[in-house]
Amino acid sequence: MAKIGIFFGTDTGNTRRVAKDIAGLLGSGLAAKPVNIRNADVADLLSHDILILGAPTYGDGELPGLATGNATESWAEFLPKLEGHDFTGKTVAIYGLGNQKSYPDDFVSAMYYLYDAFAQCGATLIGACSPEGYSFKLSKAIVEGRFVGLALDQENQKDLTSKRLAEWLSAIQAAWV
Repeated sequence: MAKIGIFFGTDTGNTRRVAKDIAGLLGSGLAAKPVNIRNADVADLLSHDILILGAPTYGDGELPGLATGNATESWAEFLPKLEGHDFTGKTVAIYGLGNQKSYPDDFVSAMYYLYDAFAQCGATLIGACSPEGYSFKLSKAIVEGRFVGLALDQENQKDLTSKRLAEWLSAIQAAWV
């Protein structure tokens, strides 16, 4: 199996820390070193059969990027570069960070934009999760009653992150086989 590519967008470093945790749980035999999306191009993503993608949600459910006040480019600038690229045969799992108490109307909504972009490029998306155990009003990342990936709240439920990561990774690894 080709190494799993882990790509993330971040400004504060929280999404990077989770990417490193994921890589550590998978082990270096499976996971390539996580890469900040600002340092990647589409060919980097296409070089992996399996991708794990992470994004925090900013403001009103936005992707990180220059328009949201990030110091550098991120997912908002990267996603348009996917146009015309074919991810058929690639498997994509998404995780997102959000704050369900401070932003209950757009909790982890940025995950949806990754989901939609890669679905439009033909990728197979895995890793949908139940919204049970979270307290929020709305999320663009809910499709057919489930989050399109793993939702994490490092501000209010950090104590649940390790368990959620382990369970999610176990579930998505079963989908790779």
